[in-house]
Amino acid sequence: MKPKIVLVCIVAAISLCLFACSPAPEQVSLEVSCDDFGQEQNITRQVEVTAGGSLMVTLCSNATTGYQWSETAVIGDNTVVQQTSHKFESPESDLVGAPGQEVWTFNALKKGTSTISMVYSQPWEGGEEASWTFDATVNVK
Repeated sequence: MKPKIVLVCIVAAISLCLFACSPAPEQVSLEVSCDDFGQEQNITRQVEVTAGGSLMVTLCSNATTGYQWSETAVIGDNTVVQQTSHKFESPESDLVGAPGQEVWTFNALKKGTSTISMVYSQPWEGGEEASWTFDATVNVK
């Protein structure tokens, strides 16, 4: 009976070591500032993420202008990349009209390629549409 207990303890210890030593899932970040959008209204990026990792996209946003980014990104292949969250982060400055940021998080589900697209518009009828656009090609390895 004792050899079995010793063997179970050894297997458990090795399993814990392997689990503790495994790397944390990769998180890749893409950020586009208001200055970037001031130079180019339609921005395209390419990014590589490891399967099981995540992608965080941060885009300039100024709610005081009535503009906002699309809540949900348009994703080319939802089996490769999946949106998990979207939030607005207030500006760090106390100045009236200072821009904040909108942040999306995506999980890289499996190897493959997908696109992610967002549009910056005034969401009401007659509002300005697609003032800025952001597109990313995501290559999941």
